[in-house]
Amino acid sequence: MLAFKAKLLTSVDRVIAVAQGEEVVLFDLVGWRITNVVKLIRGPKESIVRLQILPVEGGLDATSIEISLVRDKIKLEDQAAKSEILEITNEGLPYKVGIITIPKFYTDFEGQRKGDKDYKSTSRDVKKLLEELNEKNVDAVIIDLRNNGGGSLTEAVEVAGLFIEEGPVVQVKDMNNNVDIVKDPDPDIIYGGHIAILVNRYSASASEIFAGAMQNYGRGIVIGEQTYGKGTVQNLIDLNRMASHRRDKLGQVKITIAKYYRIDGGSTQNLGVIPDIKFPSYVIPEEFGESSEPYALKWDQIDPAEYKMFSDLSEIIPRLSKLSAERTNNNPEFDYLEDDILEYKKVIRKNSLSLNEEVRLKEKEEKEEKEFQRENERRNIKGLKLLEKGETPSVDEEDDSDIFLNETALIITDMIRLSSGISQVQ
Repeated sequence: MLAFKAKLLTSVDRVIAVAQGEEVVLFDLVGWRITNVVKLIRGPKESIVRLQILPVEGGLDATSIEISLVRDKIKLEDQAAKSEILEITNEGLPYKVGIITIPKFYTDFEGQRKGDKDYKSTSRDVKKLLEELNEKNVDAVIIDLRNNGGGSLTEAVEVAGLFIEEGPVVQVKDMNNNVDIVKDPDPDIIYGGHIAILVNRYSASASEIFAGAMQNYGRGIVIGEQTYGKGTVQNLIDLNRMASHRRDKLGQVKITIAKYYRIDGGSTQNLGVIPDIKFPSYVIPEEFGESSEPYALKWDQIDPAEYKMFSDLSEIIPRLSKLSAERTNNNPEFDYLEDDILEYKKVIRKNSLSLNEEVRLKEKEEKEEKEFQRENERRNIKGLKLLEKGETPSVDEEDDSDIFLNETALIITDMIRLSSGISQVQ
């Protein structure tokens, strides 16, 4: 069973100990290198691994908990694109917004090599999902690329081709300054309606190529955070190939062999993709992303490729941004978020921690009181019964709504309402 699938573990929880099987004593991992930790956690399918973790919600004073997991093979289906429909109301009008989440750009190389006509790939899966959403008459589609670290360039190009007529998607410049323009050769458009591309700082590489192409074509609006800025191509060279007489392992060296450029000529390297409408973020760009690396290649540009824009969104984007700002400024959830971001940035810059237990307990109590008051504010707005001290919400009452996704849906439906302001490029 996948830990994330079972909701026993999140990507930001801290693993502090591991044990193989039910009877073995937990082994302390504090101070270990991440690669060695991963080796201990991995194991045969259907075997048991026990982890001792510090849940992220506990903060610095988190109490450790132990979880047992049954190892399983990570299937491509678990990382595959998925869709859902979000029904919302905007200015009194009902809308159905299709959401396609793409965790990575993937392809089943083995199935493709064997000639399996039903082999899985991002472009095949997304095409099928779009056809299903078309049948359900959705009003717009959101492509959610948050936390998508990239993957297959070919798949990113082919997914872009589902939304545009044939044309360039990305340019690749090699070490000899030769530029290869990678194109979508298929003139068919699978979905021609309004789209939004939702990104964050963890969207990188192939994600940035897709988002950048959609932005350049005027095919859709990019919403969220500035992306990672991974715009280079690396290759691994086995050093033993250069010294075949050596029997010992010399290892490998990774070298940069090419650089990605958008069809407007600008690189995704270092800068990433700047969204048309920005959301608040916990991430400090100067501290995370390609631009934070000391020896990262700088942003530059080359000549643009020849391409025909799908539509001109330059006039409508400021109007959409204004409407979104008015909404988020009056949304308590965004107020809470801004408050949390300020608190988070204050904590990560804090370089000292009190060893006085009373001081730390007081800080913990203040944090819990703040969260308690906030939860009751939420419940009051929703007309739910207020909680008593020490009481927790029932499972049915827990709110797992995604405020960024909801606001993106409102923005794209604003776009539908204001669509007369979008001039189709002839």
